[in-house]
Amino acid sequence: MQYFFFHLMSWPYLPEDFSERYDSAWVWCPNTLYDPVKGHDLYREYINTLALAEKLGFDGVCVNEHHQNAYGLMPSPNLIAAALTQRTQRVRIAVIGNALPMYNPPIRVAEEFAMLDVMSNGRLIAGMVIGGGPEYFSYQINPTTAREKFREALDLILKAWTTPGPFAWNSKHYFFRYVNPWPVPIQKPHPPIWIPGAGSLETIEFVAQRRFAYMGIPYFHIQTFQRVFNLFREACQKAGYEPDPHQMGWGVPVYVAENDAKARAEFEPHLRYFINNCMKGLTLTPPGYTSPKSALAILKSRGQFLSPEKTWADIEEGVYAIVGSPATVRDKINHYRKELGVGVIMTGCQAGSLPHDLARKSMTLFAEEVLPYVRD
Repeated sequence: MQYFFFHLMSWPYLPEDFSERYDSAWVWCPNTLYDPVKGHDLYREYINTLALAEKLGFDGVCVNEHHQNAYGLMPSPNLIAAALTQRTQRVRIAVIGNALPMYNPPIRVAEEFAMLDVMSNGRLIAGMVIGGGPEYFSYQINPTTAREKFREALDLILKAWTTPGPFAWNSKHYFFRYVNPWPVPIQKPHPPIWIPGAGSLETIEFVAQRRFAYMGIPYFHIQTFQRVFNLFREACQKAGYEPDPHQMGWGVPVYVAENDAKARAEFEPHLRYFINNCMKGLTLTPPGYTSPKSALAILKSRGQFLSPEKTWADIEEGVYAIVGSPATVRDKINHYRKELGVGVIMTGCQAGSLPHDLARKSMTLFAEEVLPYVRD
């Protein structure tokens, strides 16, 4: 088992009446609510928390990309990853990921990921994503070509990493006379590819066919993960092989305190801040973003997504988060990791407005009193 500490870098200073005054934390949420002086302190402390994961024994750290929102302050996760290459020596650095249809040219992703792999001495995990629906509104990108562009861009990046340049590239959406990136990655033939998903059948089948790793994004009911990983295993079998457990990752917030009651008391208010404020408006889906088949599959999971009306009993029953004492947390992780058959768990706890000291306390308790009991 591998355990990665996942961080969204949310904005924790939204006004108390945000959910009443504003209809979304995405796209048109006014940036007058952002304070760059506080932002400076946040980036420093968030990076300190991610760097602490190495000292505590986590296998890796995860950062990701979002634009024009209070949900996650990393429009360029590559910048955070670059900082982490200089703050860590051992942990894998997973950028999950770069939204390929939003990069023009996509060769830039090949170049920047290669830089990160070289700077980290071969520790990069290269996440490739289509991008969330709100980002297509933010960047005014045609969503009907998103999947075509994603696949073409990914093929171009992989060829740029594995074929000596210069060479020419000509596909439906991209043409380059000279593809010749400097540098190229340390890892051969290329860094591991992780592709996150929210249940899209095209994504599941594509990842299985390419033998990449499928990462289930957090805040879904445990039954959704069970269904998705079963579909992934079936897709791998159709492609002629049995998937390795490390091809499947489960994203779930994990918060540990001295006992169950204290864990809930410390964590729930900040999770509520995240659900009520940062996730507001996250359901934006542009027309043509998914096929009818995948849209139906995603709609089936819509009621199983974490939303404000969920009670704490709902959160525990659906395993939207694992919160409790070390004994409670390790029992639940051991149960569900075996039930899902995954080999990677992404455990970030600093959701919403959780203070840095509580995040680091939880990480430390997890590392000392949970991690030794939930590895194979």
